[in-house]
Amino acid sequence: MSDALSGLPRSEDPDLLVGFETSDDASVYRLTDEIAVISTADFITPPVDDPWWFGQIAAANAISDVYSMGGRPTTALNLVMFPAGQLDMGVLREILRGGFEKVAEAGASVAGGHTIDDEEPKYGLSVDGVVHPDRVITNAGGALGDALILTKPIGAGVIFNAVRAGKMALSDVVDETLPTIAGLNGAAMAIALGFELHAATDITGFGVVGHMLEVALGCGARVVLDAGALPVYPGALEMYGKGVTTGSNAGNRLMCEGRLALRGSRDASAEELLFDPQTSGGLLLAVPGAQAAALLTALRAGGVQHAAQVGELVEGAPGVTVR
Repeated sequence: MSDALSGLPRSEDPDLLVGFETSDDASVYRLTDEIAVISTADFITPPVDDPWWFGQIAAANAISDVYSMGGRPTTALNLVMFPAGQLDMGVLREILRGGFEKVAEAGASVAGGHTIDDEEPKYGLSVDGVVHPDRVITNAGGALGDALILTKPIGAGVIFNAVRAGKMALSDVVDETLPTIAGLNGAAMAIALGFELHAATDITGFGVVGHMLEVALGCGARVVLDAGALPVYPGALEMYGKGVTTGSNAGNRLMCEGRLALRGSRDASAEELLFDPQTSGGLLLAVPGAQAAALLTALRAGGVQHAAQVGELVEGAPGVTVR
């Protein structure tokens, strides 16, 4: 996508606070001295066959971009591609019900949308939110000495592929893993905003290392990732060990080429997890190291049970060192 955007004119509107020039999660446009609007859009193919869970996960995934900028979601428009001649309308109804319930849980409103006929179901949202113009959080504000906190486990990509391939049953993930994946990042961000939050992003398709690289490049520092501290969804390592992978792992690894240093020894499955693409992943939060323990305590007390300190920002060539 960055190659396609290369050479296109950039907006000179001073009220466009965040545009497509950076790798941030959403755009931010200042309306008044007190209000800026956050705009984002995201849609996905079905991660699992259950249509209600598809709607839940797709909606949470799209809404997350508003949270990652420090904002509050307000309205959402359904984005629907559906093979009407092949699937029953009851399937679409369940997808939309899952999305509607997740939007309502976020305190926002579904205000309409757009639907087209397509060969494969796809669903997501265009989401608007609000934030104070002086309190926008980007992925580029990290500072030397910051601790990096991750709020959800990784491994969703390989788990989804394992379920589709019949290597895992949906019943193996429906009680714990899917509710976490579909969980909103709003509570985590609300808690983090009570601290000196320097930067944030959500971990999605580029995997944990890819999004950490964006943070490193944004602030001109080096991320040191403690791979052993990463929370991992149950079964993810096992699935990589059985040969299951995703179509994004190789590309995510290639994206980091030249800026990634892998230190120490780890098996191939653990290494693949670093590049596993997430759908509706957790937030990566950068706060001063001295505040990390208190933030973790607050997150866990607030129900963000998987939160973990997974790295830090140090002086060095912008990139990621995995230890």
